[in-house]
Parts: sequence; C-alpha cells; structure tokens
Amino acid sequence: MTASDAELLDRLLLDRSVKHGHFVLASGRTSSYYIDARLSTMSAEGLVLIGRLGLAAIRGRGWDARGIGGLTMGADPVAYAIAARSAADPPIVNAFSVRKEPKAHGTGQRVEGNFAPGDAVVVVEDTITTGGSAIKAVEAIREAGGSVLGILAVVDREEGGRQALEQAGLDVVTLTTASRLGLR
Repeated sequence: MTASDAELLDRLLLDRSVKHGHFVLASGRTSSYYIDARLSTMSAEGLVLIGRLGLAAIRGRGWDARGIGGLTMGADPVAYAIAARSAADPPIVNAFSVRKEPKAHGTGQRVEGNFAPGDAVVVVEDTITTGGSAIKAVEAIREAGGSVLGILAVVDREEGGRQALEQAGLDVVTLTTASRLGLR
C-alpha cells in the first residue's frame, strides 16, 4: 500500500522538523516541542508535497486566488511550492512575499513580488500558533489594496491561532495538525 501525500508530509515533518525540549515560540509562549517547518518546506520532497496538497486544498475550498504569499520567511517556500504546482495544473497562482517592515530603499513596499492592488489572494503560513503572523500579513495585503480569500497553513499547533483567525472573519485550512503528528 502506498502512503498518501498527507501521510508523507506528516512523516517528513516528524523526521525533519519536530524537535523536543524547551522552546520559546515567536508568540512568546513556551513549548516542549518546536516545529521548524522550514526544514521540511524547503526540502525538495516537501516542496513537491506542499505544492500538490496546498493547491488541492485551495481549490477544494473554492478559492479563486490570483496570488499566494505571506510573512517572509516561513511562508515563502509554501507559497513558491504552490505557485510552481499551479503552472502544471492551471489556472496559475503566482507568489508574493510580505515583509515584516517596509524597506527603506526602492519602492518601500511591504508586499513584494506578483501582487497588485485588487488581487484576491490566499495567505500562507508554515505553522499557526496564535495566528499573529497571518494577521500581520493580512493587514499588509489589505493596506496594499488586496483582498484575502483565506489562510492556508502547513501545520496548526492547535493553540488557538485558527480560532483567532476565524474570529477575525478569515477562513482557515491546514494541511496537518499537532494532533495528527502525535504532539498533543
């Protein structure tokens, strides 16, 4: 029996990204485990799996996105994987990045890449804990004139972030959860 893409992604995350110990998360919370999703999302296998699973999740939600991106750098490989997959399975969804702060030179934009005012986009995250990073990206996109169809995350730590995003009126889809990974 062949493993599904979802099972393969879970195995990849467990093998490469999950660390056990004492960690302080970006949210300031402490945890007995850390998911360094970049070790999976930036791997060749992870890019292929996330591209297929992410594009299928977006289409399954009925989101007709022109672009996909989120707060750099955790969101970048997720967005690029999905954009690349869409080239083989149109319509194409192009990628962009959201800077944490506007740069002091050049155009000074926070949203960089394939994005224009009026675009309907999906915001991506590698891992959702509190939802704070996704909210920052959503705010920057809206300030730049875009509309957000929803949030796609690779992993939901199931620590209230999904609920916070949904309370903010955002639809959320995740590729896996801490429970499914056996972490909760």
